[in-house]
Amino acid sequence: MASKFNLTSTYQPSGDQPQAIEKLVAGLAQENKYQTLLGVTGSGKTFTMAQVIQETQRPTLAIAHNKTLAAQLCNEFREFFPDNAVEYFVSYYDYYQPEAYMPKTDTYIEKDAQINEEIDRLRHAATQALLTRRDVIIVASVSCIYGLGSPENYAGESIKFSRGEELDRATFMRKLVSLQFVRTTADLKRGQFRVHGNVMEVNPVNEEIIYRIEMNGSHIAHILAIDPVTRKVRGEKEEAWIFPAKHFVTLEPARQTAEKAIMRELEDQLAHFRSKDLLLEAERLERRTNYDLEMIRHIGYCSGIENYSRHMDGRAEGEPPSTLLSYFPKDFLMFIDESHVTVPQLGAMYNGDRARKTTLIDNGFRLPSVYDNRPLQFPEFLARVNQCVFVSATPGPWELEHSTQMVEQIIRPTGLVDPEIMVRPVTAGSTKKSQVEDVIYEVKLRAEKDERTLVTTLTKKMAEDLADYLVEQGVKAKYLHSEIQTLDRIRILTAFRQGKFDCLVGVNLLREGLDLPEVTLVAIMDADKEGFLRSDTSLIQTIGRAARNVLGQVILYADVMTGSMRRAISETNRRRVKQLAYNKEHGITPETVRKEIKDITKLWGIGEKDVQEVLNLEMKYAPSDVSRMIKEKETQMRAAAKNLEFELAALLRDEIKLLEKKLKTPKSPKGDDKMP
Repeated sequence: MASKFNLTSTYQPSGDQPQAIEKLVAGLAQENKYQTLLGVTGSGKTFTMAQVIQETQRPTLAIAHNKTLAAQLCNEFREFFPDNAVEYFVSYYDYYQPEAYMPKTDTYIEKDAQINEEIDRLRHAATQALLTRRDVIIVASVSCIYGLGSPENYAGESIKFSRGEELDRATFMRKLVSLQFVRTTADLKRGQFRVHGNVMEVNPVNEEIIYRIEMNGSHIAHILAIDPVTRKVRGEKEEAWIFPAKHFVTLEPARQTAEKAIMRELEDQLAHFRSKDLLLEAERLERRTNYDLEMIRHIGYCSGIENYSRHMDGRAEGEPPSTLLSYFPKDFLMFIDESHVTVPQLGAMYNGDRARKTTLIDNGFRLPSVYDNRPLQFPEFLARVNQCVFVSATPGPWELEHSTQMVEQIIRPTGLVDPEIMVRPVTAGSTKKSQVEDVIYEVKLRAEKDERTLVTTLTKKMAEDLADYLVEQGVKAKYLHSEIQTLDRIRILTAFRQGKFDCLVGVNLLREGLDLPEVTLVAIMDADKEGFLRSDTSLIQTIGRAARNVLGQVILYADVMTGSMRRAISETNRRRVKQLAYNKEHGITPETVRKEIKDITKLWGIGEKDVQEVLNLEMKYAPSDVSRMIKEKETQMRAAAKNLEFELAALLRDEIKLLEKKLKTPKSPKGDDKMP
């Protein structure tokens, strides 16, 4: 196990990176709490962050504003630090409908969620890495400020066992049950264990492995690490750790104290409702709370136990909960990526959560202590920050106001400069084309040279209509917006890069996170319509989409020059002047970014087939062959999840579920799949 960060890369810092690294490290040494790295698109901000981590050798939390960007950032860090613990911590829900009540229609919406088990495993891997080593980088979404079980309870209840030590089998099994592990006699899944004679097998929640404990009398003879799919022995261990199966773990004495506190709160709230003649609300609350208490007494857990986390942790009313930040040592380092988006998200999460819970409490669906199962308020979050570096091409006002140092990283290692900007009219004149006519001309011009164009509109409807009109005019075009399913978005972007069509029309999805080096033109329609999508920050981010290609240009279609346009153009030109001067001084010839075009739908042999079509084909095989296929797909799914390719992992998971369902369906004598 590595104890120090060891950055592995064939690259050396270049362009603006050396001075940025030096200034940031010096700022950290001077105990500056907040610094900002103003890094333009393509300047290698992640590499700079990695160099700072290498220099400081401190556990690090990097926060991104969505799962996709977090996964991308995590994979980049894993390439830089292959020998260290680089983990991924985001919300583990594939689908999440929070518990809510709408009094006007008397509609209660029960919490409905689909947990992604692979992401849950990665969350456990993240917290366990923090508790056992220092060479840890956690890449997280803003969900990291939501309540999480106490690290003291989580670590304190862990089990360590070694080869040769004495172990009482019954005590060990009771301990596993108290850690929310489930005993089974079937195939093991995460968070389960089984016992057969002198052999015990445990599948921990954080690893893709099964620990097989072989006893010799009352002593442990062997601890074998077994692959959960192939059942092959990976090796023998001298010792192993088992952490709780869930983050919310409460010790037995504390649980009894929590039950009494919950009962007292219930009595107080029932008295409150009855004093106001709210008998229906009182009945609801009494029934729900008593049911939850019975579950906690008998199995140590209940659905929604996090709603009682204040009592379970022994916190005072209003005291902030434990979060992922609680698992870090005091000297940890934080990066907030795309801070102009992420910081406002961090500041807004508390109020929305509280408004929903107020309605639940007032109508008898939850105890008032549910308020304390919440995200951190922004001041509480800041109080837990040791030192932080904000990272963005367009830092927001909060970062600019509070950072003691602004470090610019404008020069790209590739020598690429920010794109040239042109302003053209929206409406047609006697000698000028309209914005749509001009876009058609420009797209066709570039298509002849096998170049791509991005066009941004203000609404989804405008994107769809414009894409359809472009097709009518002989332009190969497609639209992309938030209503397009994840896998379809990936297919569209892959086809775009491959040149299967020439123009991609979209709205806000064309800003942060897209890396399309084939694009030589970004056309911004109605650029003079002031607002969120046409603010100076949004314009600069969109302009950056053309900064991956030496031929990159941007056209702003506007009839008037707005303040946002003026600021965006001024900032872009300032950067161009500095970049061009650097290239001239150092004799650098800019080069277009080269990036491999990957299509995840073709990985693992999935191709373009629909899941159901794949199933229909595979069910021609005998049940034993189908069982083998299931195991192969499980291996592929785990590998995809390990690489943070969750779209691919989800597709494989759906195939596995359908295959398992089909395999369990009895066949009629005629050979069809229906019951006789």
